[in-house]
Formats: sequence, structure tokens, C-alpha cells
Amino acid sequence: MSTISLEQIQREMAAAVMTPLTPDDNMRKEAPDGRSMERVAASFIAPNSRLTSFERLEIYNRQYWYRVLGALAEDFPALRTVIGSRAFDAMSVGYLKAHPSRSFTLRNLGGQLASWLTTNQHFAARRADLAVDVARIEWAFVEAFDGAEHEPLTLEQIATLDGGSYLALQPHLQLVELTYPVDDLVLNLHKQEKRQATEAGVKHDEDDHAPAKLPPIRRKPTYLAAHRVDYSVYYLRLNRGEFHTLRAIRAGRPLGEAIEAGVTTARVPAARRPQLVRQWFTAWAELGWICAPDLDRLVRST
Repeated sequence: MSTISLEQIQREMAAAVMTPLTPDDNMRKEAPDGRSMERVAASFIAPNSRLTSFERLEIYNRQYWYRVLGALAEDFPALRTVIGSRAFDAMSVGYLKAHPSRSFTLRNLGGQLASWLTTNQHFAARRADLAVDVARIEWAFVEAFDGAEHEPLTLEQIATLDGGSYLALQPHLQLVELTYPVDDLVLNLHKQEKRQATEAGVKHDEDDHAPAKLPPIRRKPTYLAAHRVDYSVYYLRLNRGEFHTLRAIRAGRPLGEAIEAGVTTARVPAARRPQLVRQWFTAWAELGWICAPDLDRLVRST
């Protein structure tokens, strides 16, 4: 009699449970490798007086997909509205096949969605680039809400540093580069979603398949910061120069190089640059965005 190890059982069950459902939300008759799912289920699940091995496994298969699809919909409500619920559901299945849950928490589930969507744009059709920007903003919200917070540096402390010094940014601060200025759109869609859920008690949108009608939005490079204040997430538009300075600081470049990366893209006369840099750092210090670098990381990078 052949035996199967615990590891093999776990792998078999995980593969079966993570196999996408049929369009009717049933478990598929065949496993991805072509084996009968009934035989797969029977190899590690016993039937009981009411359910076959297949039917018992199907319960877990359904619940897995209901939960992960629901988690994505909760984290990306604006994206779902922009591309339509039917396209969003199809996109979610495609994304989860490529990036199944690998963490103990569903919080990390959508971490690769924006980058994956850039190479799978057919799910969003004509709104593909817009959809990628919306996904970036919504994921920045998740990161900003959950990110750590370190003791910020004051403007006086920052003023004592020289061009060779290193700084760091608050972990919760997210820098987002966009093709469209869609931050206001996302905020409005979130407010609308909350209002509809409150008014209806429970939102029923099974027939809401079409993408929402949107106001005209023209392409315009937009630089955004998502940050947390008192457990609430806020979006703040940045100009090009300060965005590139902040991104260079985050990349671990010395302060002088980071400032140079910003002022050269700000397209302002050299005489105005010192004043501009002072304005940036004054604002960032007031917001608490600047902190001391992690010494271990700094040693590893030098």
C-alpha cells in the first residue's frame, strides 16, 4: 500500500484549493495536470455520510476563491469601478493565478497587481493606462496605512548635515509616479463607494458589469505622496523636483546627490534653487517625513 507524506498532502491540497473555479463557481473536474479531481480529492480526503471526497474539497476550493477575490475587491474598489465588475473579476482570477497568496495575511495580496496589470492590459481595454494608475494609488493607500513610523528629524537637525550625509524617509510615505492626475478621481470613487454601502446597508452589484462613466481625464505626469497622519491616509501632489529628491533619498543616495537629482529636474534658474530646496525641506520636516537612516542598511550599501 503506497503512503503519502504530510508535505505531499499539503501540496496536493493547496494546488487543488488554488485551482480557479468554473464560471458557475464549481470545482473543476480536472486538476491543472490533467488528473481527475475526484481521484485527487480521494487521495487525501475521506468521504463522510453526506459528502463525497470531491464535494468536501470543493467547499475549501470555493471558500479560498471567495475570500481572495473579496480581499482584492476590498483593496481596489476604485479600480473595480473604473474597469467594471465583470472585467475586474476576470482580471483578479488572472492575477491570482500568476501571483497566488503566499503570505499568512491577505494584506499583501495586491502587492504586484499594478505591475502585473502593465503587462496584462487587455483586462482594462481602453482604460489600461488609467487603470494602472488607479491600482498604484490604491496600493499606496494600503502601504501608507500599514507602514511603520520612525522618529522624525527636525528642520534644525537636518540643517546640520552636509552633502555627504544620508537621510531616510518614513516607511509609511509612498511615492507614486502617475501618467494621469487620477488622485481626485480615486478619492471621489472611494467616497461614492462608502456612501452607497451606507445607504444600501449591503451593496448588491451583481448586475453592475459596465465600467463607470468618468469625466474627461487628459494625460499629465503627476507626482504623488501618500502618507499617514493620525491613522488616516492623505494624498499630496508634489512637483517634479521634490519628487525626484525624495525618491533619491529613499534610494539611499547622499544628500547632495539627492538634492541635485531634484533641482536638475525642477527646471528653475540656479539662483532660485537654494530657496526652493529650503521650501521643500521645511515642508517635509513639518510633515515628519524625514528621519535618520537605518545604520545597518547604510553600512551594507557603502
